[in-house]
Amino acid sequence: MKRDELQQQMVAAMKAKDKTRLSIIRQVMGEVKNIEVNERRDATEADVDSMIKRLIKQTGETLEMSEKAGTDAERTETLAEQVRILESLLPEQVSGDALVALIEQIIAETGASTKRDMGRVMGALTQATGGNFDKPAAAREVGARLS
Repeated sequence: MKRDELQQQMVAAMKAKDKTRLSIIRQVMGEVKNIEVNERRDATEADVDSMIKRLIKQTGETLEMSEKAGTDAERTETLAEQVRILESLLPEQVSGDALVALIEQIIAETGASTKRDMGRVMGALTQATGGNFDKPAAAREVGARLS
């Protein structure tokens, strides 16, 4: 997701009066601004995606703790909504048939044949997709294809 796309979504959230979505997008925009100010460069799409993944992880951990405590159902629901919104900001993950086809292509390109080559295949897959794939499913598929 690019900065201008985030800006458009923020305007849409304002118009729709969606306070939860607006607050999340503002949080993401603030993080993007921090990258630009602290590192004195424009934030790349990879920067934005990795930052959103980090926010998903942080919010997910808070959600887990809230669910375990079980004391504030409203807060738990708000956190779950925030995680859903953050996940919607990420590009769709490569999975299913597309993932299998990409794995076959990478195995053919790298000449991988044994389980010892699994790291090289997974690394190439990460580079090809920008890390945006179903990692457990990919690991199972790669493991099944390599002897």
